Amino acid sequence: MTSFFDTLTGFRSPGEAMAIGSGLVWAAAVILYKVSGRAVHPLGLNLFKNVLALVFMAPTMLLLGERLLPAVPARSVGLLLVSGFLGIAVSDTLFFYCLNRLGASLVAIVDCFYSPFVIGLSYIILSERMSAWQLVGVALIISAVLAASRSNTNGAPVPRKDLVVGLVYGVLAMFFVALGIVIVKPVLATESVVWATLVRVVGGTIPLGLLIPLLRERRAILRPLLERANWKAMVPASFFGSYLSLILWMGGMKYAKVSVAAALNQLNTIFIVVLAALFLKERLGFWKIAAVLLAFLGAYLAAVPF
Repeated sequence: MTSFFDTLTGFRSPGEAMAIGSGLVWAAAVILYKVSGRAVHPLGLNLFKNVLALVFMAPTMLLLGERLLPAVPARSVGLLLVSGFLGIAVSDTLFFYCLNRLGASLVAIVDCFYSPFVIGLSYIILSERMSAWQLVGVALIISAVLAASRSNTNGAPVPRKDLVVGLVYGVLAMFFVALGIVIVKPVLATESVVWATLVRVVGGTIPLGLLIPLLRERRAILRPLLERANWKAMVPASFFGSYLSLILWMGGMKYAKVSVAAALNQLNTIFIVVLAALFLKERLGFWKIAAVLLAFLGAYLAAVPF
């Protein structure tokens, strides 16, 4: 078995370094998204971050000398657009609903379902091998969620309704983001990371842009996006979470094995909990610390090949 900490200190590929960087940057974004979610609807926040990501990505491609419309098979473009719809439009919206219900540190634990979903879907779609240790990892993650349910951000029991609804949103978010990345793994082998990320964001933005104007509460969803006071958290959150983290995450999946990249991504569990305690003043009680340790160990066992 390859030592996990050997991987941290001696990267065998740029993908491994990018996967860790993605987890760290995403953790910072989650804290800022939690702040933004106090005033901004999940659908509006998702649309805002996607549009801003596109604003950042277009000049990035020009600076890198990449073409905005390269000669790419239509099937690859279609897969990237579907991946963006599942992993950004659907998953991120569910994630923001979950974040509002559970808080950042509990969301970090639910986020650990990402690794087993990636492994399971890789087995089904990409025919990657699963092991008994990976099943043990899934069991540990479920145990972590049960342990975390004993406390919320203030150390009191989580209201059952918030817990159940938040867990459903969070688990579905992790399923769709895992499905979205697994289906485009073959595409990433041949295409530019930045261009592929751009197309995915387009795939995640268009459905939201078409849906929100049709909703009755569209004014309540869009109005907070125009309030400049909300930009203090939304703009840096979008930069870190929908631009920098997304590019690093896609690069990790391109240049490293899916299972290894998923395990390194899961370091965000620790990063988020620490940052939530420091900046959101979310309490670190016994059950939460135990849940973080269980979830992190479970994600490691679920994703690192033995």
